[in-house]
Amino acid sequence: MKMTYTQPASGWKQGLPLGNGQLGAVLHGGISYETWNMTEVTFWSGKPERFGGSIDAKDKLKAMREAFFGGDYVTGDKLAAEQLEPVKGNFGTNLSLCDVHIRYEDEGSELFRELDLNRAVATVKYRSATGAVIRRETFATHADGLLVSRIKGDRAGSISLTLHIEGRTNTFDAWADAPGQLQFRTQATETIHSDGTCGVWCEGGMKAAVTGGQVVGDAGKIVIRQADEVVLYFAAATDYGHGHDDWKAESSERLKAAEAKGFDRLLEDHIEDYRQLFGRVDIDLGGTENYGSLPVDERIRRLRAGESADNGLIALFYQYGRYLTIAGTREDSRLPLHLQGIWNDGEANAMAWSCDYHLDVNTEMNYYPTEISNLAECHIPLMNYIEKLSHAGRAAAEDFYGCEGWVAHVFSNAWGFASPGWGRSWGLNVTGGLWIATHLKEHYEYSKDREFLTRQAYPVMKEAALFFLDYMTVHPKYGWLVTGPSTSPENSFYPGQAEQGEQQLSMGSTMDQMLVRDLFGFVLESAELQDVDQDLQLRLKGAIDLLPPLQIGKRGQLQEWLEDYEEAQPQHRHFSHMYGIYPGNQITPEETPELSAAMRQTLLGRMLVDELEDIEFTAALFALGFSRLHDGNQAVKHVRHLIGELCFDNLLSYSKPGVAGAETNIFVIDGNFGGTAAIADMLLQSHAGSIHLLPALPADWSTGSYRGLRAKGNAEVAATWEEGRLTEAAITAYSDLETVVKYGGEQIRLQMESGKRYLLNRQLILLQVETIA
Repeated sequence: MKMTYTQPASGWKQGLPLGNGQLGAVLHGGISYETWNMTEVTFWSGKPERFGGSIDAKDKLKAMREAFFGGDYVTGDKLAAEQLEPVKGNFGTNLSLCDVHIRYEDEGSELFRELDLNRAVATVKYRSATGAVIRRETFATHADGLLVSRIKGDRAGSISLTLHIEGRTNTFDAWADAPGQLQFRTQATETIHSDGTCGVWCEGGMKAAVTGGQVVGDAGKIVIRQADEVVLYFAAATDYGHGHDDWKAESSERLKAAEAKGFDRLLEDHIEDYRQLFGRVDIDLGGTENYGSLPVDERIRRLRAGESADNGLIALFYQYGRYLTIAGTREDSRLPLHLQGIWNDGEANAMAWSCDYHLDVNTEMNYYPTEISNLAECHIPLMNYIEKLSHAGRAAAEDFYGCEGWVAHVFSNAWGFASPGWGRSWGLNVTGGLWIATHLKEHYEYSKDREFLTRQAYPVMKEAALFFLDYMTVHPKYGWLVTGPSTSPENSFYPGQAEQGEQQLSMGSTMDQMLVRDLFGFVLESAELQDVDQDLQLRLKGAIDLLPPLQIGKRGQLQEWLEDYEEAQPQHRHFSHMYGIYPGNQITPEETPELSAAMRQTLLGRMLVDELEDIEFTAALFALGFSRLHDGNQAVKHVRHLIGELCFDNLLSYSKPGVAGAETNIFVIDGNFGGTAAIADMLLQSHAGSIHLLPALPADWSTGSYRGLRAKGNAEVAATWEEGRLTEAAITAYSDLETVVKYGGEQIRLQMESGKRYLLNRQLILLQVETIA
């Protein structure tokens, strides 16, 4: 569980990421210099905005729909442009905070860099020109809310350095508050995603505690000569969400408390806090004998060259995904993970898309592995964000559709942006908010926390249901209740009339209908469980009966739209209608074999042209789809492709050039989380009302084990296998749970009691029941 390197990190894309759920850092450099790219999750440009409503929004919506129902897509699109396409305004983006530059007055050799996933500590070690062994240890502590780094030599007086902080915005100002201490102030402003005048303010500082050396005064810098040891502390705070000035004292208070505590105690508390989460899961896929001691960049190169025996790299990638979750999103984080997690190399900020919350797969994928990987607490920031988004989404529902409830579309920001995007081809995804809200359902199904259901999940989902009950309309031809106008996210089609050309908007896309069916079903079941909202229950039952069925098209594929349109981009990177098989359960090999075959045909159809739109999240979706089809050999192929072809040397995933304006390989973190989810899903599935052990085990994961993966129903699972066959499994129940456990062709029904562990052999015969402490 260590990512090791023997070469300097020449830039950000080779750097090592650290984070405490609020403050992020990517450390890069080598012996003579080091750069910390610092980020903060709330450091956003922009501001809250509301777009003017229309008093006749429903009448305008009706006119659009009449055009689409009549087959006049050009007119329908024109009307949608007039009513459902706002200006961009001050949407904003999450910006890099600053760069800490450190120059060491040293040369050396034998460089070694490491990110220890068991401790969440980055280490740089080398031998200086004078023969001293220099060691730098850096970590971002959630326990104490700051970044800490110790630079230490094994000979007296071996540390000399010069440090300064460089801002990323034109408002940045840094100054020396005292020898060995810098302070800074900056505002998150830019002119691509906002007007350059609005954004969050941040104040922070840096403190150097020096042993056995001299701190030299220098304007705007920290200069240290011939020290035995230097400990650096970095803290920052913003005014996001504050209605007072108390936040301004936060960073100085953290710095003072950290220095008083000292490095060793800070490190001890950091590791204890981190290990409470990271230590819950172990995974062994074998295949590390010839690779475990190699640097990670070398292992990636070998995988890219076709060596497929390094299963240890896949296990490392899985645990790295868990590490990034813990580093990026903690229970008390004020915002969830965005398109780049909490990190930011600055490249995405200069593009049309940016570091925001994409609601048409990317933000969802960031949290796909969270529950199964035993990090439920890390899901909480997303739950809180969804609730805030639902409040903002009431204005969007009223302004654009004249409907009750709440709605959000293709993306959002720190301010709860819920309106359509400013481009119909991608911005009219009317179920984007609903898609992200399904994580409330997911969190409840794993935890069975009734208090969470009553307090947060049900109220938010109920308001979403009220919107769709008010918004949806009956199709005059089929009699089905449909959404629209809407998109199948970012994809397009030919409606059949040559003169109408390529179109994006239609009525009742498959993705919309899948999401609405899950929404209505969850709200109905939750209302019945709580014995509330009897009238709403009746409305939901009637609406569910009118929802369209999933359909199979003329090529044997799962239809992406209500009609079997000709796809304009058959290999498009988005295939959102895969939701029904992952993360949903409307398509399963056991219950819906024909739809499963159609889903396989859809996946294969997307793969007909090699590397067309070769995107990190698409590779993860392929792996997840084939895992749910119980095809582990195909799934692992896409996991390897993701790691070998779509990850930088630091194992952070990226999109290749040519997509949405990207001119180079650009960091997007969802591939890390999607790949992590796929690896876990191949080992355990619980989405279909059962606990399925090793459902998609690849042939070359012949021997292995795992401990700590979670199943829906508030259970935890461990399993071992040899020669591709299960040897034993243990399921621990933390709530009373009646379920079916499956493996191969065997199954057993268990009535499990909370606080007990159930041991099964390879034939799923119950061997023992233990009471856990």
